[in-house]
Amino acid sequence: MSIDSESDITANIQIGPTSLGMVRIYIEAEGIDLPMDFSPEEALEIAEELTAAAKTVMGGK
Repeated sequence: MSIDSESDITANIQIGPTSLGMVRIYIEAEGIDLPMDFSPEEALEIAEELTAAAKTVMGGK
């Protein structure tokens, strides 16, 4: 599966700070519990990538 492939998988995502000063992205789907911890700097880079992708889809608006 590539990033541009459609999927029928349904998942829940939660994002928040941890007690250790990290930012956690937690993904839960059928048979999957995936906690991913990032430094605040890494989290900001991910946020920038999400913003850039959304702007690309919206035509740069």
